[in-house]
Amino acid sequence: MRPPHPPLVSVVVPTHDRPVRLEHLLASLRCQTLGPDAFEVIVVDDGSGTDTQAALARAGSQTGLRLRTVRQATSRGPAAGRNRGWAMASAALVAFIDDDCVALPGWLEAGLRASRDAPGAIVQGQTQPDPRELGQRGLLAHTVAVDSLGPQYQACNIFYPRALLETLGGFDEAYDRRSAGEDTDLAWRAIELGHRTVFAPDALVHHAVEDVGVRGMLRIAARWEGVPRVLARHPEARIMLHRRLFWNVWHYLLWRSLLGLLGPPWLKRLVITRHLSQLNRRAILSGSGPWAIPFLLVYDVVECAAIARGSVRHRVLVL
Repeated sequence: MRPPHPPLVSVVVPTHDRPVRLEHLLASLRCQTLGPDAFEVIVVDDGSGTDTQAALARAGSQTGLRLRTVRQATSRGPAAGRNRGWAMASAALVAFIDDDCVALPGWLEAGLRASRDAPGAIVQGQTQPDPRELGQRGLLAHTVAVDSLGPQYQACNIFYPRALLETLGGFDEAYDRRSAGEDTDLAWRAIELGHRTVFAPDALVHHAVEDVGVRGMLRIAARWEGVPRVLARHPEARIMLHRRLFWNVWHYLLWRSLLGLLGPPWLKRLVITRHLSQLNRRAILSGSGPWAIPFLLVYDVVECAAIARGSVRHRVLVL
């Protein structure tokens, strides 16, 4: 029997202990408008438990996907998982997607079209919170939305030429499971070599909206310690910062309030009142009320501390 022709695109999925989410993703890939012989799917099991192994066994017994799986005995994080996957890829174009996403039917076709229109470019697709799960959005829910090009270049939905990945050496595995930023670092390395980035709004995926609880949210806040590493290596990436110094506006307000405490009483009242007013507005927008302000403050303190640790470690000023 003649082997199938080489695929046009290789889809790489790192996964860790999300068997149900992973099955939803694989089901969405079976529904792509791009023919099943035109792409392959490579799932890298990053040290998951038996439930994920069972889910992959079920997926392997079904038709409709050119599916390959590989297992890492211990969890090494998404950077290592993606590197293992793209190194196995047969296609000239590699599409990265996360295991807590589902791809809309035209995702691969749109990404491939954008890549053909801009040869050699990185193609960032659009990511929106899953509309079926919007009811779960709130103070303790995590999701991802990407509706414009960069500057973080999230790997939950992005296409790279395989040749470019080879040139760059792939993702930096120093960014492990506890430290985010490997996808941003990879894209900015490419940009500094003169490679284009383009946005493909039709290459759409939906990201899960998941209630992760208080501990989960604080773990997410602590993962940003890797951000200063990115900025130490790529000063141009400061365009993602608030006033080119603060990770976001909430860090700016927190540091401003802390400095205000050193001033006269009228200044203390002014900056703290304004800060609390903004936090109250943020709580309301999250579907909560003033009772959420203490949690938001704790979240911002944990995030600021993570950024500060990274700044000291990598000798770059980010607040």
